[in-house]
Amino acid sequence: MEILFSSQLLFAALVTGSIYALLGFGLNIVFGTMRLLNIAHGDLAMIGAYLAFILFERFGISPLISMLLASAVAAVFGVLVYVSLIRKLIENSPTLARLEGNSLLIFLGLSIILQNGVAVIFTGSPRAYRYLDEVWRVGDLAITQNRLVAVMVTLVICVGAVGFLTRNIYGLAIKGYIQNSRAAMVVGINTDRIQLLALCIGFACAAIAGSLLSMLEQISPFMGFSYTIAAFVVVILGGLGNLPGGMVAGLLLGVLETYGVALTSPNLQLVLIYGVFVLALLFRPQGIVGRRSSFR
Repeated sequence: MEILFSSQLLFAALVTGSIYALLGFGLNIVFGTMRLLNIAHGDLAMIGAYLAFILFERFGISPLISMLLASAVAAVFGVLVYVSLIRKLIENSPTLARLEGNSLLIFLGLSIILQNGVAVIFTGSPRAYRYLDEVWRVGDLAITQNRLVAVMVTLVICVGAVGFLTRNIYGLAIKGYIQNSRAAMVVGINTDRIQLLALCIGFACAAIAGSLLSMLEQISPFMGFSYTIAAFVVVILGGLGNLPGGMVAGLLLGVLETYGVALTSPNLQLVLIYGVFVLALLFRPQGIVGRRSSFR
């Protein structure tokens, strides 16, 4: 039981939780504004990871710089997806149930295209590179620089996201639209612009998370599925449309997964995530910090 009180395990949980918080925020802002089931969310993270890998291996560009490029590429891709697919999908879906079902099929197809496209170009073999892998020791705690940087970057982004939602006019518009879309339209919020902005932010967050993940572990064309599932669990735990709550839920899921794997087996990682997902749906479907009326 000494492992449960290990500072090393706690730091590992913080690293995992911070990545999940960023992924969950990106997925939640898209679902909150448009009710789109983006099951390709983890594959967007995979694209960000491969961009960071390519730029580092071929040009020596730091992932901390290439993640900005990855987020820009993902945002542009979000514009293309919205203009070509999502805008028409929203207009032609008479009910939320139809919208959710159709978006599920569209993003499933997108996921398959991204996975197999990358597999054709780079093969399915895992790739990895070494960056900021020097170890710092603080007492009994051994910290690699890349993991510390990943935590710091996600912390800055999450704090910035909260500030954006509470102080920026577009952030306030997104927040208001999530809380009550009809009231937001009545007061003059440009629905089309807000939906486009939310999709671009969601895609960009996934790409940044992928770039950070590329520093920490091996990447492959099919790595996205587990991160998609984790992001959905974060959304459920934090509450649908509750963006700050999703960040808290991401940290919580990181703790539950890390300690659960330490007590059982690494092979049970997805089982633990699914277990948390099912328990949340059964006992707290409105989220751990949400209210039953918090979403529309």
